[in-house]
Amino acid sequence: MSVKSAERVLRVFELLAQYPGGLTIKEISETLSFPQSSTSGLIETLFKNSYLTTDEFRKYKLGPKLIQLGSVAMDSLEISAQGTPYLKQLMEEVQETVFMAELHHSELAYLVKINSNRSIRTTAEPGKSKPLYCTGLGKAFLTFLPQKRREEILNGLKLEPITQKTITNKEALVEQLEVFAALGYSIDDEENEEGLYCLAAPVYGVDHTIQAAISVAGPKERMLKQKESIVEKLLDTAGKISTSIGYGPI
Repeated sequence: MSVKSAERVLRVFELLAQYPGGLTIKEISETLSFPQSSTSGLIETLFKNSYLTTDEFRKYKLGPKLIQLGSVAMDSLEISAQGTPYLKQLMEEVQETVFMAELHHSELAYLVKINSNRSIRTTAEPGKSKPLYCTGLGKAFLTFLPQKRREEILNGLKLEPITQKTITNKEALVEQLEVFAALGYSIDDEENEEGLYCLAAPVYGVDHTIQAAISVAGPKERMLKQKESIVEKLLDTAGKISTSIGYGPI
């Protein structure tokens, strides 16, 4: 079921994209056949939140906030497009489910999921988000982010129990992250979903900061049997994706 106000926002964006010089509220309402009173309120709300800008003639144009969102979307698409072939190869090699995710504010946002022939049932899907502290991918970000950003996120985290194995003590979590930093990868040992074991690694960009994380996930017993092999292939794949998006020696 569609939401009328959301549809109207999208139609305004699509209309203004066709008029770089901008349109007045009256022109917008007449072109889209919206009531002028409600159009005025909609436009003012978008303007106050920087989704639109205006000039001395009160003509409204697409605003700076959309540029920021578009830039983030482009980055996500680039990483997804560049990484997917490598992730498919990784899935074929390990025969387990493979993921890619990025950091969205202080949550994990899934970008890619590639199922194997023996995929496990999981609630993780592209477009969905999960907490950082109880997922392998999330802990990869907490481990390898620049220290200042990492501390900002850790200070704001509330560690709620998701399973019986979820770490809910912040000091214990920080100690675990230090271990992962030495290993070069992170682990989720049934902390987000019972029975699920996950190994995750960072993907770095041209500025040598973590841009995404990739993981291999499967039933704990099956994952542990080939853990060393998975880790080796996971780190190799993360390195290849990093190189493909511009990471290299300084």
